Amino acid sequence: MSNPASKPSVLIIGGLGFIGRYLAKYIYDNDLASEIKIVDKQLPQLAWLAPEFETACSMERFQQADMSREQTCEKVFSRPDGSTWDYVFNCGGDTRYCQQDEIYKQRSLKLSVVAGKEAAKRGVKFFVELSTGAIYKPESTPTKETAKIKPWLKLAKYKLQAENELQKIPGLNLVIVRMANVYGEYCSKLVGTMLCMARVYKELDREMKWLWTKDLKSNTVHVKDVARALWHVSQWYVNGKENWDERSMGETPVFNIVDEGDTDQGILSEFMASIFQIKTGFHGTLVSQIARLNLGSAVDEENDELLQPWGDLLNQYNITRPGPITPYLEGDTIKDCDFCLDGSRFREITKFEYSVPKVTEECLREIIDSYGRMNWWPPMDGAPKAAQIEQATT
Repeated sequence: MSNPASKPSVLIIGGLGFIGRYLAKYIYDNDLASEIKIVDKQLPQLAWLAPEFETACSMERFQQADMSREQTCEKVFSRPDGSTWDYVFNCGGDTRYCQQDEIYKQRSLKLSVVAGKEAAKRGVKFFVELSTGAIYKPESTPTKETAKIKPWLKLAKYKLQAENELQKIPGLNLVIVRMANVYGEYCSKLVGTMLCMARVYKELDREMKWLWTKDLKSNTVHVKDVARALWHVSQWYVNGKENWDERSMGETPVFNIVDEGDTDQGILSEFMASIFQIKTGFHGTLVSQIARLNLGSAVDEENDELLQPWGDLLNQYNITRPGPITPYLEGDTIKDCDFCLDGSRFREITKFEYSVPKVTEECLREIIDSYGRMNWWPPMDGAPKAAQIEQATT
């Protein structure tokens, strides 16, 4: 048996978020840490945790706290024996789209800076900041870590500021990872929204049309690979940062985390057509140009058409707690901006291999199945599932 004393202690900020919970489960299931502490603003009972996360994210490992507050952060970093945490994974921050600037400043930027300063003061061996590939200028060819910076999401603007501020903190053992669109079982972001939209189009027996073109890049990475990558980069860092050249690459290691599938709208559209047996396509140039001039109205119109039928579906199948998934579109998610990352640096320098090298139809079907297990999803077979029937009669 391995010696627990030889294993690192781990703090996961935002540990109940989509990525945080998968990371906690990966570390717990593989017995990689001497201790895991999950800190989050919300309680586990309100986080829509699937049963497989309940042990890794149990109350004995959980602490509710707002890490953007200096005094709170200081307490969380203090362990009963007087030591500090060896590894800190910052999966926190507000990841919702289209929020007010002050929300991102407080919940994302300030949280990162406060946690980073405390980690440096305590001599934490490894601190990773989760950022986004949306900080790069949109390009249809894969963007490397050295590409031109031009955030095209408001969320990305503050993630970039957090990156910059963290790199100014003396003594912080920092790694920055910039991620593509993260998807996987129970996801509620972009891919989950598209699945919900397709389910409504199936019910309405209408063609699902997309703005812009089939070639618009929307690169992806599976959440299980993100969890593996985060632990992998921690080991790479504490074992000497092999192959990292500070003179040519900079003092702080920065990596894009993206699968090798070069996902675009055309790929996702084909999968939706196959899964839901609906027609999919793309609006012509004229409609897309009109939408570009008034994107807010286009989004509002789409939401008006889809939200009521979605609500009717939930009622039809007695789904009273539909979880975090919804067909509601945020304007930021359908901008005419390529999300296209080059992940070769991470693969070549750290020798990481993706277990899910590209998004597949089976991957999306697994997501739908996960929604079904949680009683979030209106089935397509015309009859409620047994769990939903039981729910309706209790």
